[in-house]
Amino acid sequence: MTIFTGGFADDPRLAELFAEGGPFETGETLVDGHPVRTYLHGPRTLADIFAQSAGHGDLVSMVYREQRLTFADIRAQALSLAHSFRSDFGVAPGDRVMIAMRNLPQFAVAFWASVACGAIAVPVNAWWQGPELAAAVDESQPKVIVADAERADRLRQSGCAVTLIGVGTPDGAVRYDDCAFGAHTSAGDLAVRQPDDPVAILYTSGTTGRPKGVVITHRGITHNVMNMALMMRRGMVIASTPPAVQQRQSAGLLGTHLFHIGGIAAIVNSALTGAKIVMLHRWDVDDVLRLGREEQVTGLGGVPTMVRKMLAHPDIGDFAGQVLSFQMGAASVPPDIPIRAREVLGDNLLIVNGYGATETTSAMATNVGDEYAAHPSSVGKLNPTADLRIVTDGRNLGTGQLGELWFRSPQTARGYWNNPGATAESFVDGWWRTGDVGYIDDDGFIYVVDRIKDVIIRGGENVYCVEIESVLVEHPAVVDVAVVAVPDESLGEKVCAVVIPEPGHEPTLTDLRDFAAGRLAYFKLPELLVLADDVPRTATGKIAKRRLRDRIGTDPAAVIGE
Repeated sequence: MTIFTGGFADDPRLAELFAEGGPFETGETLVDGHPVRTYLHGPRTLADIFAQSAGHGDLVSMVYREQRLTFADIRAQALSLAHSFRSDFGVAPGDRVMIAMRNLPQFAVAFWASVACGAIAVPVNAWWQGPELAAAVDESQPKVIVADAERADRLRQSGCAVTLIGVGTPDGAVRYDDCAFGAHTSAGDLAVRQPDDPVAILYTSGTTGRPKGVVITHRGITHNVMNMALMMRRGMVIASTPPAVQQRQSAGLLGTHLFHIGGIAAIVNSALTGAKIVMLHRWDVDDVLRLGREEQVTGLGGVPTMVRKMLAHPDIGDFAGQVLSFQMGAASVPPDIPIRAREVLGDNLLIVNGYGATETTSAMATNVGDEYAAHPSSVGKLNPTADLRIVTDGRNLGTGQLGELWFRSPQTARGYWNNPGATAESFVDGWWRTGDVGYIDDDGFIYVVDRIKDVIIRGGENVYCVEIESVLVEHPAVVDVAVVAVPDESLGEKVCAVVIPEPGHEPTLTDLRDFAAGRLAYFKLPELLVLADDVPRTATGKIAKRRLRDRIGTDPAAVIGE
């Protein structure tokens, strides 16, 4: 069986990090009976990280509009809320605590209060309406729900009978302030949990049907933040141009939702490192850069559409030297973006990308700094604690061969909550099947080609949508593009490009075909075109291809033919 293991632990430049007694020394252990490599010297559970956050004291932890909460504020409110969870609502270890709100500092408080009780946090999508929220309540059976006013109204209208703790002034709910500013759970009375105990249930984005609750463990999150720390250390060590020395508190603008795995990682990483999180009411590029200046952010990033808007802004050059890292991800990142980021913000900028999912508690592979600049089409090399198989028809493949990516890691989730059928389909003997087609090259760089379900089969030829999208998005009249299949009687499927054009531009099918002709084989060139103001997206910013195909199917007049 061909199994690829951690992609840079044998790099001599990084030897001190992995040596015996080093900060990222690994050893083998069993998780659910399956062998994995784990870090020997990191935090064991999130309770350990919450305890470490006390060391950041009066540093600002979270900024949202007029709210500025220090780490001491977050900690005090979390310990008080945990006391209320236990004494007023009977929350015990293993019980579920649902968090239903937009990005607010109280989200982090509720998360840490859940950790302090040994409960399982259940953050839910803030965009969900009443029936979707009610389904998650019915499935996860929370003991209590912490919700902002809007989500509390939706839950109440859906007939939810679970006790609500309301942030703001929602009717019929227990007031958050009455729970978060009273008696405290003592620091020595935190619930004792084991590394492989569940700590959160995170719902998938629902690109293929009803969202599933992914069971995340303490070990999964602690190893994710360890790998985040290693990624940054690695980027600095391998840099040909040394990054600037950071003289102030790390600060980043949050480019994701807190209910997403990336948001949970941000909360936990902030507690571990003392980094400040700056949140927006809604994402707007002018507000991003204004807050970036005011809060002296050291890191920017987001999904590709956000990043393009930032890099195209006339004021972005003002951040050269201030912004030290630029993280991109949550969706396929076209290779021109990291190159452009360094052109705008300097060659010593730590550009960052990665590959993972909720089911792998974020990234399994990372690409950073000079390596990313040299391999901008790759999602990077395997983390030291991750294993990879590339599988087709039950066979393991070698380097350079296309197949489905399977990962095994201490970050792999425990399955789907109360969904044994879906768990058995996606989790096999400790491996998670991604549903993505990709390959690994001789140097250990991983390339993701497409989703298995998104591959277009045109006249017997496999056409990978991501490859076409990466070319078309570089057209000067294109803001964003999604490529999907449209049924065809003679070929089976045709290639359709759904394009969001630059304002004032209207690219034609001929324009796009001519632009791509020198880089794509003829059978990969788009044969159909849809111009759109927007495309449906998941909560993580990925284009929802199934919904997009459904939309095109109900509006055939929108399709421009050859």
